[in-house]
Amino acid sequence: MHIIITDAWLARSQALHLNGWKLIGAGLLSSVLLMLGSVATYHWVFLEGVRQGWPGFTSVARIVTQGDVDSKEVYMRENLDAMARKLGEIQARMLQIDSLGERVGGLAGLKPEQMTPPKLPGSGGVLVGDRTLSLAELQGEMDSLDMSTHSRVDWLTAVESRLFDQKIRSSLVPTEEPVQGGRVGSPFGFRIDPITGRSALHTGLDFPADTGTPILAAAGGVVVIQEYHHAYGNLVEVDHGNELITRYAHASEVLVKTGDIVKRGQKIAKVGSTGRSTGPHLHFEVLVSGVPQDPRPFLAAGEALTAAAVSPKR
Repeated sequence: MHIIITDAWLARSQALHLNGWKLIGAGLLSSVLLMLGSVATYHWVFLEGVRQGWPGFTSVARIVTQGDVDSKEVYMRENLDAMARKLGEIQARMLQIDSLGERVGGLAGLKPEQMTPPKLPGSGGVLVGDRTLSLAELQGEMDSLDMSTHSRVDWLTAVESRLFDQKIRSSLVPTEEPVQGGRVGSPFGFRIDPITGRSALHTGLDFPADTGTPILAAAGGVVVIQEYHHAYGNLVEVDHGNELITRYAHASEVLVKTGDIVKRGQKIAKVGSTGRSTGPHLHFEVLVSGVPQDPRPFLAAGEALTAAAVSPKR
């Protein structure tokens, strides 16, 4: 094909020579440009019509997007169903926590009238026409469960505090034998004094043992006295709080000093025969508000706890 272009002003002409391939390429390029222009024009007109609310465009847009809306609704419904099932499982767990809290509260010594964990109200009935929860209903249930969870956390925190307090108190009561496996010599009470031969009050328990045998703290506390006493010899006193003090006398060697914090069962001294003594032994006293008490009930309570801990459950 030959195309001649003539310019009247310049008084000249130019010839274009197009073969078959060039004509095909030009046709394809024109078609692509025409399609892109049509798509852009349609897209602009369609969006402008929907935005401006031109008659007929809103209904067309609804039909076009209906498939996407349906897919989103199905996806939302499936997720709401899954969340509702998970919510039911959490509520069942909360009931188990309530039951556990009641049992633990009983172990902690809490009475029901003092503090009880809030319970979910009983409910039931015939299942008729079940339906999917709406998002608002599900959100309301989640908010209610969140408030209930906080109240249960407060309840269990109170129980934990009570149990921790009981543990601390039990660790500060002198129930540990101060000499492991030691037999008791002179008991608490009036006896014939081994030096004077006259009746006198013995304010503690004697544990005969070889010199150097470890002396253990009967409970946790703070060393308030570590000195040499003319009658008690090398003396250690441990304060356990609540005006409760234990006294360890006649030691051959003391392993702690005033101000030390000791644990139950910790080695604090060694058996000896210092002070007013006729042979190696530990003189052990328990004082409440400065008044000597018979140590045997305290030690017997420790033995009972140990026996209960190691005995098999039925």
